[in-house]
Parts: sequence; C-alpha cells; structure tokens
Amino acid sequence: MGDKGDHEKYKHPEKSDHVVVPHPRKDMPIGTLRNIYKQAGWEWR
Repeated sequence: MGDKGDHEKYKHPEKSDHVVVPHPRKDMPIGTLRNIYKQAGWEWR
C-alpha cells in the first residue's frame, strides 16, 4: 500500500483496514509484534 519513513503500510485483504509494520534498527519489541498480529487479525500463539 505504501511506506513513510521507517514504516510500511499493508492493506488487509478481507477488511477495509490496514496493517502498519515498522522497520526497527534493532530487535522488534514483543508488544509491537503482538500489535501487528492484532491489526492483521491473526491469533497470537
């Protein structure tokens, strides 16, 4: 869908929502990963 700075935005294939994914310079915090899963509608573990 697009990107701005160190983030990329993806359109959800089944919803009108989008998922924002940051590109960190270091390891991504677990809370950020959980939020990405939540935005995508995926189950966390």
